[in-house]
Amino acid sequence: MDESTATWTASRLAAAIRARELSSRDLLELYLDRIERLNPSLNAVVTLEPERARAEAARADDQADRGEWRGPLHGLPITIKDAIEVSGFRSTGGATELNDHVPTADAPSVARLKDAGAIVFGKTNVPRWSADVQTYNETFGTTNNPWDLERVPGGSSGGAAASVAAGFTSFELGTDIGGSVRIPSHCCGVFGLKPSFGVVSQRGYLDHVGGGTTDADINVFGPIARGAEDLDLLVNVLAGPDADRAVAWRLELPAPRQSTVSDYRVGVWLEEPGVPIDRDELAILRHAADALSDAGARVEEAHPNVEFTEQRDLFNQLIVPAISPSLDDEIAESLSGNHLAWLTLDEHRARQRAIWAGWFEQYDALLCPVLPVPAFPHNQEGDFLTRSLAINGEEHSYTIVTDWTGLIGVVGLPSAVPPVGRTPGGLPVGIQVVAAYLRDREAVKLAGIVAEVSGGGYTPPPGF
Repeated sequence: MDESTATWTASRLAAAIRARELSSRDLLELYLDRIERLNPSLNAVVTLEPERARAEAARADDQADRGEWRGPLHGLPITIKDAIEVSGFRSTGGATELNDHVPTADAPSVARLKDAGAIVFGKTNVPRWSADVQTYNETFGTTNNPWDLERVPGGSSGGAAASVAAGFTSFELGTDIGGSVRIPSHCCGVFGLKPSFGVVSQRGYLDHVGGGTTDADINVFGPIARGAEDLDLLVNVLAGPDADRAVAWRLELPAPRQSTVSDYRVGVWLEEPGVPIDRDELAILRHAADALSDAGARVEEAHPNVEFTEQRDLFNQLIVPAISPSLDDEIAESLSGNHLAWLTLDEHRARQRAIWAGWFEQYDALLCPVLPVPAFPHNQEGDFLTRSLAINGEEHSYTIVTDWTGLIGVVGLPSAVPPVGRTPGGLPVGIQVVAAYLRDREAVKLAGIVAEVSGGGYTPPPGF
């Protein structure tokens, strides 16, 4: 088996296993070997359970020999973000308080992947309680970007995206409350999907001691992979109600409405006054929009009639109570506000959602930035509120890192991120492809088109 097999898309790997051209055992051993050799420089994979996975891979191969297939992911070895519970695996959420936490049950989304045939063999690194766009913690240390070890892989699913980019896993499952799937996908040059809010179960999410039994506002679970076709495959596996609702509820995400590039009408929102963006990145984003236009789509400088700062501030106000369980009790009490205030903000959000829904009656998607810069150098001094970020030679508040992702996340819209190019310095750049609520597969399909026409898409980082 060629080393490059490790960087195939999950769809191609699954097809090869089904055609008996590739065994689950051989693929697992390839990933374990690459992790042993290449992970020390990245520190992306932090927990392994190889013997259990070997037994499961052997069982999957035996089933394949008998023509018995568990599902569309049959035999695919995968890692899972360490903020998500996996039965029998140390699952810490990046916090010392959970250093010895070994769940006895899978998060429902993990169970769905396993039921479809995937085999979990490891966990990937996260920041403490998934609360940063960098990936480091006291227990496991710092995760590096495979494109430049001196830079961040993004966060909070940084270990996940780095593992997908480096060819350590068939695909990954991350979480996203402020950009935690989208930002690492952008930084590491892979595909990611933040699904519509409520489409994928988020139970089993470790953002505080005792967490995972209720849903966090804004938060979603979403796939990270090496192709848009993988995102489509995985969201169809993951989407569905929690067990307590499955008695009566069903979910079927609609197919994309458009069949050809020329059918699409797409808005572009790449710049906003007072919200700077790296000039090299902006040039790549503009090239992607122009390439989509050249391919026949109707591409216009247009976006919903919402005020950027107003909706960004709404995100900043709503995310604090959403993440407050991960804060110290005294700080959480002072910052999270009261329930009446939250209800007022939620009514404001409903009005914003209605504006977006009306706009999507005329447009199929919106293109906008993920992060205002490509992957930036490690910066662990201070905290989220005190750090700064250099953009075009000027320092700005670090909180700018979630401006564009929070804008989309707060209204619960699906956003797929394809790689669309690399900077002159060789760093990957992604773009948000945002669709109407529950039009997740629309976002994914157009993300694949944008990657193709822009000359982007996944490429293994040098050395991986």
